[in-house]
Amino acid sequence: MSYGRRAGLPVVDTSRALELRLSGPPAPDDVGRLCALLDAAEPTVVVCEIGGLAPPGLAAVDALARLKLVARRRGHDLRFEGAGPELRALLLLTGLAGPLGDV
Repeated sequence: MSYGRRAGLPVVDTSRALELRLSGPPAPDDVGRLCALLDAAEPTVVVCEIGGLAPPGLAAVDALARLKLVARRRGHDLRFEGAGPELRALLLLTGLAGPLGDV
């Protein structure tokens, strides 16, 4: 018998959650570093605290979208927590509230 790779998404190990925190407006270097961290980690649950993104702007939306894309490609289950009403409104306005999950 041989066991090939299963179809569908990779199995996510929820016993080890990776925690990220974005506090303040994200700089491009910060986002690149966080994306590299996600890319290097084994697939797991990732909790990203975004309560410190005030005032939210398009740089914050770009950072969240890039993190979500890298996490999805690597097989992580990325969850954003702590978004304020301004960031939620901006995500709705840009059409990214759905793709980024419950922010």
